[in-house]
Amino acid sequence: MKPNGPNERLKRAYTRYLRDARRKSESSIDAALAAIDRFEAFTKRRPFLGFHIEQASEFKDHLAEQLRARTKKPLSLATQLHILAALRAFFIWLADQPRYRRRIRHSDSDYFSLSLKQTATARANNEVAGPTLEQVRHVVRCMPAGSDVEKRNRALFALAILTGARDDALASLLLKHIDVADRMVRQDPREVRTKASKMIDTWFFPVGEDFVEIVEEWVTFLKIERQWGLGDPLFPKTKVVSSADRRFQAAGLARACWSNATPSGPYFGMPLRRQGCPTSILTPLETRWLALGCNAVRWESSFRLGVKILAMRKC
Repeated sequence: MKPNGPNERLKRAYTRYLRDARRKSESSIDAALAAIDRFEAFTKRRPFLGFHIEQASEFKDHLAEQLRARTKKPLSLATQLHILAALRAFFIWLADQPRYRRRIRHSDSDYFSLSLKQTATARANNEVAGPTLEQVRHVVRCMPAGSDVEKRNRALFALAILTGARDDALASLLLKHIDVADRMVRQDPREVRTKASKMIDTWFFPVGEDFVEIVEEWVTFLKIERQWGLGDPLFPKTKVVSSADRRFQAAGLARACWSNATPSGPYFGMPLRRQGCPTSILTPLETRWLALGCNAVRWESSFRLGVKILAMRKC
């Protein structure tokens, strides 16, 4: 479908507003533009100048009928809420632009909203289903560690359980950011892709010495055998070369970090599928929730025990 010229110029101006005025990250800007593109595709690229509140109401019904590309299931209410929130913010900005002030009111943006019941459901905490810690421990023990790539994958898996760190942060860690002796990872936003560019000090969760040993072996391997320095990546990307039959194949590790977390995603689900675990795939987010959930139970038990001891001492 042919792009609409005036709409494209507006989106360019809105992109600049998000980046320079609202100081949004590139990923947030991409998500906002994707939501606007969804709405444009629904209206067949009609000019924003002809916007009417009926379009917003019809788009909400259309959005509820859309299916996810991977699972072929309807979009969750949380996804719908994020898309509509991005459109609401865009039309609030649009109502202040020249030529649009008389045609679009700020209150028109309120039509890009779910019902109060749907909004409460979308914002409710959702318990993430996944394998147990013992299943993950079994998988890690069975993961191959013959090649450099296999060693990296196993260490990546182990550190994700030990820290509960975000996948994008793990993919951008350097050797200087981990201290195995103190069992701590420093996520420095100047070099690590942390959420909202926060400085985060993460200590290892007490999930087992076997995970610590795997990470320690990997760090020692990079520093001693490969002679890598502190400024080198902790989890380097795979080096890809062209084979004799002109096909791409893995050839060890490149001395550079992954540019984003996308390549690391399959390394979380692949070992579980190979070992025949009940879950079909373990995403990085589920790995994170597994680490946080297991230790939340331990911390809660320790807290309750501490309260009982204090109460007994007072008696």
